Amino acid sequence: MRIRTRSAAALAAGALAAAGLTTGVVSAWPGDPTDFASVPAQPRTPGITLGNVLSPGLTEYAVAQGSAKLENGAPCVQYYGYDVHVPGSSDCSAQAPFVPLQPTGQEANKTEPDKNTYLRLYGQTGADPNYDYGSRFLFQGHETGSPGYITRINLDADAAHRVTLLATTEQNGTTPLPNIDGSTWDPWAKRLLFTSESLSSGGVWQATTSVPSTVVNLQGILGIGGYEGIQNDSAGNLWIVEDVGGKNGTVNTFAKQPNSFVYRFKPVDPTDLTRGGRLQALQVQSLRTPGRPIAFTPSTGSPTGAQADADITSPDTQDLHTYGRTFATTWVTLHDTAVDGTTPFNANAAAKAAKATPFKRPENGQFQPGSGFRTFLFDETGDTDNRSQAIPDLGGFGGVQRLDQASPSADTGTLRLFYKGDEAHVGLDNVTFLSRNKVTFVEDAGDTLHTQRNALDSAYVLDTRVDYSAAGAPDPVRFIAEGRDPSATIDAAGGPLVAGNEGDNEITGIHASDGDASRGGILGAKVPSLFHDGWRLFWTQQHGDNTTWEVVRGDTSRRGSDT
Repeated sequence: MRIRTRSAAALAAGALAAAGLTTGVVSAWPGDPTDFASVPAQPRTPGITLGNVLSPGLTEYAVAQGSAKLENGAPCVQYYGYDVHVPGSSDCSAQAPFVPLQPTGQEANKTEPDKNTYLRLYGQTGADPNYDYGSRFLFQGHETGSPGYITRINLDADAAHRVTLLATTEQNGTTPLPNIDGSTWDPWAKRLLFTSESLSSGGVWQATTSVPSTVVNLQGILGIGGYEGIQNDSAGNLWIVEDVGGKNGTVNTFAKQPNSFVYRFKPVDPTDLTRGGRLQALQVQSLRTPGRPIAFTPSTGSPTGAQADADITSPDTQDLHTYGRTFATTWVTLHDTAVDGTTPFNANAAAKAAKATPFKRPENGQFQPGSGFRTFLFDETGDTDNRSQAIPDLGGFGGVQRLDQASPSADTGTLRLFYKGDEAHVGLDNVTFLSRNKVTFVEDAGDTLHTQRNALDSAYVLDTRVDYSAAGAPDPVRFIAEGRDPSATIDAAGGPLVAGNEGDNEITGIHASDGDASRGGILGAKVPSLFHDGWRLFWTQQHGDNTTWEVVRGDTSRRGSDT
C-alpha cells in the first residue's frame, strides 16, 4: 500500500516550529524566490544552545536526525548520525551513549553525514520488500564513520522506513568503505559517485542505488587524492575539487602552503568509468613571467615572498587573490589509463610533477546554470585563522575563483577572482546555485575562527552579476545563520566532560535540485526555480545532533511541490 505522508510531514514541520526548533517568519513571498534578506550571525557563547536563524519567509524542517534508527542497520552501524562505538574504538558489543556520561565522558562516535544528492527515482526498493518507498530520495556518505557508510533518506516514507543503509563495504563484501565527503549522480554511468578526502587513501567510489548497493573503488582510474567536490559536465566529463591542507610555514606559522588541485577526468566511455580515461589538472600561467606555470615548490614559507611560485607569500599567490587580474589556464594530463594502466596512483603527487597549480583548500565547485557549462565557480577555504600571515591579500581568508572556457572539454581558458573572503565570510566549503545568477556558499570556519570573531557559521548568497571589487559593492546575503545544538554545545565545551567528537556545528551538504536523474538534470544544465517545479533545498547541520534539513517557504504546504 502506498504511504501518503505529505500532510503528516507538514504537521510535523509546524510542530517543530512551535517547539522553537526552527526559525523563520511566514510572510508574502517576493517576486524573486531567492531575494533573501540578511540576518545577523549567531554568536559563539560558551554553554549556550542556539537555534538556526533563517531569512524572513523561510523555515526548515528535519528530514533526518542523527538518532534516527536505520531500517536495516549493521552491527556497528545502526543510526543515521552515530556509530555504536566510542571514537577510536571498534567495539560494537554495547551501545555507546549519544551524550557524554561521567566518569569517562565518552559518547558514541558521530558519523557526520555530509554532501547531499537529491534524486527522483522510480521502482527503488529497500529492506522491506512489501513497502512502497516512493520516488524522492536524498543520498549521502558519512565523513567520520567507522566503517564509512552510505545512507539514503526516503523522503516519501514513514519513520520506520525513513533512512536506509546502502553499504558499508566495497563490492567484495569485506573491504570497508572509507570516510566519505562529496557525492553526485552520474547519469551516464547511472551510478552515485562518492569521494573521500584522505590524501593517502582517498579517491572516488561509484555505487548503485540498489539495496544493498554495489560499490566499486575507482582509485586505479581516477587516482588517490584528497577529493571532495565532484560533478559532471555536459560532455560526461567529471570535475573534481581537492581538499588537502598544506604545511604551515616555518616563518609564516599560521598560514598553510597551497596544496590542493582542481581536476578533470575525460572518460573513454562515460557510461562505464571502469574503462578508464585521462585525468587532468588545472594549470594557471603566471602574469609575471608569461608562459611560466604557477606551480608547487617544496618550500615552507619565505619571510620575503621573493620566490616566484605558489608558496604562501609568493607574488603569484598574491596575484591569484587580487581582483581584476585574469590568468590564462590550461589542462595538463596526469594519467592516461591507455598508457599508464589501472594501478592506483597518487593524483596529488602527479599534479605537482606536472606543474599544475595548487590552491588553498578548494573544497567544492559548480557550473553556473545557463552558461552552457562554460563557467565554473570553485571556492578556497583558506587558513581559517585570523592570525594567518596570508591575510588579507594572500588567500588566508579564501574566496571564490571563476574559471571560464569555450566549452567544458576545452583545453584552455581563463581564471579570475570572483569573490575575496574576509573574516566575516571565510572557510567557504559547499556550494549550490539557487537560480541563474544566485549562488550560495556555506562556511566551515571552525572553532578557532568562531571564537576569534565571536560568530558561528553562515550560508551566504552571492550574485554573479555583482562586481565585488567595486567600491560600495554589497556584502553577500546571510540567509542561514547557524546556531549550535545541544550535543555540539557539550562537545564544544571540551575538557574532562567530553572525550572525542567535534565541537561547534558546521554547515555542509547545501544542495538545490529538482531530482532529475537524466543527463539533462545534472547540476548546471537547468536554471533552478527554487521552491517551484519540484526544486528543493537541503543542508546538513553537521557535528552535534547531525540533523539534515529541508529549507522551504514559510508556507510549508508547498514543501516538495512539483507544481
